[in-house]
Amino acid sequence: MSKYLNNTPSKLSAEKLASHTPSAPAPSHLPDSMISSVSLLPEDKRLILFTRHSLRERSDGNGFASYQLPLTPKGRVLAKSWGRWLAGHLPYSLDVDSISSPIGRCIDTAQLMQAGAGLQRDITHQSLLVEPGSLVTEPEIANPVFKEIGVLNFINRFLQGNLEGTKNAYQGGLDILSLFYQYQPQQGHLMLAVSHDTLLSAFLAVMFDVVEIDWNDWPKMMEGVFLWFDDKPFEQASAYFVWRGQVYVRPIHTLLEDYRAAGFHPNTLLLPPEVKWI
Repeated sequence: MSKYLNNTPSKLSAEKLASHTPSAPAPSHLPDSMISSVSLLPEDKRLILFTRHSLRERSDGNGFASYQLPLTPKGRVLAKSWGRWLAGHLPYSLDVDSISSPIGRCIDTAQLMQAGAGLQRDITHQSLLVEPGSLVTEPEIANPVFKEIGVLNFINRFLQGNLEGTKNAYQGGLDILSLFYQYQPQQGHLMLAVSHDTLLSAFLAVMFDVVEIDWNDWPKMMEGVFLWFDDKPFEQASAYFVWRGQVYVRPIHTLLEDYRAAGFHPNTLLLPPEVKWI
C-alpha cells in the first residue's frame, strides 16, 4: 500500500506527534513495524490497538486457517511480552476491558497481553471481529469460494465488489469503525481489539481506499494498527491511525459518501449510538 501514502487520507504533520521513542528492545518475533508505529503515537487519546492475533500453528497452502488452530508456544510468549512492553513504555494505561474475535487464538492473545501488563480484565467477544461478521454475510456462498481461490484473491474480490455472500467493502469498514467508536476507552487508555488477518487487511484497504492489495500489504501475526477518533459525533469525526510507521487521517464522512455513491443506503449500516464519556 506504500504507493498510496501521499494520497487521501493525508499524513498528520510531525508537529502534532508526541516524541516518545522507547529505547528498550522489542519482544522477540514482534513485527518491526510496531515499534516504529509506537514512536508516532500522540499522547492522551482514547487509543485502540486493532491487532492480528499472535503466532499460531501453520495454515494450509491456500491460506486457509482453521479456527481450531491455537497459538504456538512462541506466540504465547510474544503476546505476553508485548503486553508487558506496552504497559512499561507507553504513556497509556491498558487497564481497560478488551474486545476480541470469539476464536480461541484471539481470546488467548488478549488474555496474555493483559497478563503481561499485570492485568485481568473482561474480554468481550465481538462477532464483527470474526467471519461471518465484518465481511461475510452468507458463509454457505462465500466459504467455498474462499477455499477455491485463496485468501488474497478472496480479499481483492471483496474489495472490488465482485464476491457474492459478502457486504459492500465500505459497509465492512464502517461497521468496524462504528464498533471501535462505541468501545473507545477513557482518555489516556489503550484498548485491545484482537482479530484476524483477513479483517485487518480488508479494513486497512478500505481506509486507504484501494481495491487491490498484495502480500506485502498483508498484516503479520501480532501486527496491528493504532487508531483513535477526535471527540465529535461519529459521522462528523475523523479516524486517525498509525500503520507501519506512518500516520493517517480519514474523515468518516468521506467513507459514508463513498458508500452512498456505490448505491447503498446508510440505514443498513451499524452506526453507533451517541457516545457519552465520563
